[in-house]
Amino acid sequence: MATVKLWSDAEIAKVPRLAAVFDDIRATRKSDFINNFWRALANQPELLERTWAGVKQVMIAPGTLDPLTKELLYIAVSTINSCSYCIHSHTSAARAKGLTEEQHAEFLAVISMAAHTNSIANALQIPVDPEFLVS
Repeated sequence: MATVKLWSDAEIAKVPRLAAVFDDIRATRKSDFINNFWRALANQPELLERTWAGVKQVMIAPGTLDPLTKELLYIAVSTINSCSYCIHSHTSAARAKGLTEEQHAEFLAVISMAAHTNSIANALQIPVDPEFLVS
């Protein structure tokens, strides 16, 4: 259960500042669906605006990384941070961008292997090889 109010569409419509962000989310995503993350952020209009602007810049604007790679990175970081909400929402987004079941399984194997070897390297406090350092 959320720790803050999740705003309904009717409530959002009464606040032009919030409605503008929700309208932009719908237009940008070409969908009428607004997920609970944005509905929770509506409690803090500045945070909502700032976060949506950041998401548009990093996740939606064209860049050198393709959209599926961006979603996979988001899932990996969300896994590290134990954010179940983001794992689910970005896995859904990755599937919409073409992620296959086979790719998902391999991706999860990579995350698992990285977590395993990271924990060993951290526990053993292995010094970084000079060859790996950027000069």
